[in-house]
Amino acid sequence: MTQARLTTNFPPLRLVLSVAGEAESHYEIGVMYARGLGTRHDDVEAVKWFRRSASRGYAHAEYALARMYGAGQGVPQDDAEALAWYRRAADRGYAPAQYALARICASPKSKPHDPAEAVTWYRRAAQQGLANAQNDLGVMLELGQGVTQNHVEAVAWYRKAAEQGHPKAQNNLGFMYERGRGVSQDYAEAVAWYRQAADRGNADALVNLGVLYERGRGVRQDYSEAIQWFRKAADLGIANAQANLGYLYEHGLGAPQDHVEAARWYRSAAEQGHAQAQNNLGVFYQSGRGVTQDHVEARRWFIKAAERRFADAQYNLGVMCEKGQGGPQDHGEARRWFRAAADQGNVGAQFGLGVLFDHGHGVERDYAEAAKWFRQAAEDGNAAAQLNLGIMYFYGRGVPQDYLEAHKWLNLAAARFLPSEAEKRARAVKNRDIVARRMTPQRIEDAQDLARAWRPRHPARALETGLNSSAMHPATSGRSTTPVLHSIASNR
Repeated sequence: MTQARLTTNFPPLRLVLSVAGEAESHYEIGVMYARGLGTRHDDVEAVKWFRRSASRGYAHAEYALARMYGAGQGVPQDDAEALAWYRRAADRGYAPAQYALARICASPKSKPHDPAEAVTWYRRAAQQGLANAQNDLGVMLELGQGVTQNHVEAVAWYRKAAEQGHPKAQNNLGFMYERGRGVSQDYAEAVAWYRQAADRGNADALVNLGVLYERGRGVRQDYSEAIQWFRKAADLGIANAQANLGYLYEHGLGAPQDHVEAARWYRSAAEQGHAQAQNNLGVFYQSGRGVTQDHVEARRWFIKAAERRFADAQYNLGVMCEKGQGGPQDHGEARRWFRAAADQGNVGAQFGLGVLFDHGHGVERDYAEAAKWFRQAAEDGNAAAQLNLGIMYFYGRGVPQDYLEAHKWLNLAAARFLPSEAEKRARAVKNRDIVARRMTPQRIEDAQDLARAWRPRHPARALETGLNSSAMHPATSGRSTTPVLHSIASNR
C-alpha cells in the first residue's frame, strides 16, 4: 500500500528534480532508480539519469556511472568505459573515485597495472580523510610498491585510518608494533590495536591476538586465552587459526591433549590448502594419532603439502617413498623429494640424501656426495649426520682421512643425541673411542677444543631425526604452526 502511494507521487517529484541544469537532482533521480527508492528498481533508467548528471560534470554521477559500467548494470559491462568515468570523477577530486582508480592501478590483474599511479591516487584520497585509502597507502609504503619503502610513513597512515575505527588498519598498526617496523617494538601496543580490530570482527586480528597469547608477548602467556581467539577465527573459516588450534590440541596446550580434536582442526585447514596442516594431518595418519592409521591417506596429504613446496612434507613424502609406505618403494622418488626439501634447508632431508648416496639407493653410490649432504646436516646440528660424517672421516670415504675431524664430529654426536637415544649415543661414544686410540693426547685435546668451539650454522634447524631417514619429521617445527597473519590491503 505504501509502495503504491509512493509510486503515484513519484512523477511530480521527478518533474521538480529534473529542472534543466540541476546535475545534482538528476543524480538523485538516478539513485532512486538504482535503489528502487519510491519507484521501481530500473538500472537502465538509473544509467540514463546518471549520464545526464555526469554530462554536466557532477563527480558523484561520474563515479556512479563508472560503477554501473564496471558491474554491467543497466549497460554492457565495459572496464575501459568504467575506467574513463572513474578518471573524470577522480580528476575532480572525488575521493571515492580516486580510491577506486587507485585499486584498479594497484591490481596486477588490471589494465593499466601501475603501482606508482596507484600510490598517487591513494595519497589524494587519503589526504581527504578516506580511511580505506589511508590504510592501502600504508600498505604500499610498507611493502615499497610503487613508492620507496617507508615504514615510518606507513605507520602514520595506518594510524590515521585506525583512529577512524578502520579494522584492517588497526590490525596493520598492531603488526607494525609487533615487528618494530616504523615504530619501536611494543608488544603491549600491538595487543591493544589487535584487540580493537578483533572487537570489530577482523579475522586476522583474532589470529594475531591468539599468537601473542600463545607466545606471551605483550600479555601473560595463556594458552587457554589463545584457544579462545583462535576458535573465533577458526569458526569464521580462517585456515591459519584452524591449524593453530590443531597444534594446541595436539600438544595439550590450553586444553587437555586431544588428538581427535587436533585432527579435526588440521583437516579443516588442510581442506582449504593449508600446507602445514596438510603435513600434520599426514603425520597423524602415518602414526595413527587421532585417526585410524592409514599410510595411503598419509602419503596423499604429504603429496598435497609437498606440491606446495612445504619442506617438512617433502621430507616426509621422501621417507614414505624410501620405505614403501602407502605406495610402492621408490628410491628415485625419495631422492627427488629429499632434494626438494634439502634445497630449502630441511636437515632431515639433507641427512636422507646422504644415506641414499652412501648406500647407492636410487642413485649411483657416491661417498663424496654423501659426505656433502651429511656435512650440511651436521653443520645444522643433526646428531645422526655428525655420527656418519665422523665415520666417513675415519675411513676416508668421500673426504680425506682425518682423525681430528672424525673425533670432533663423533664427540659432537655423542653430546647431541637425546637421552631417549641412548643406543645411538653409545654408538657415537664407541666410535669416538676407537678413533682416539689412534691419536696422541695432544691431538685428542685439539679435537675436543674444536668440538667445544663448534656452533650450529642455523640453530633453528637443529632438529634430530634419528640415525636413518625412516623417522618421521615432527608434526610441527618449532612455532611454525602459529604464523602471524598480516592484513595486506582493505580490498583483500
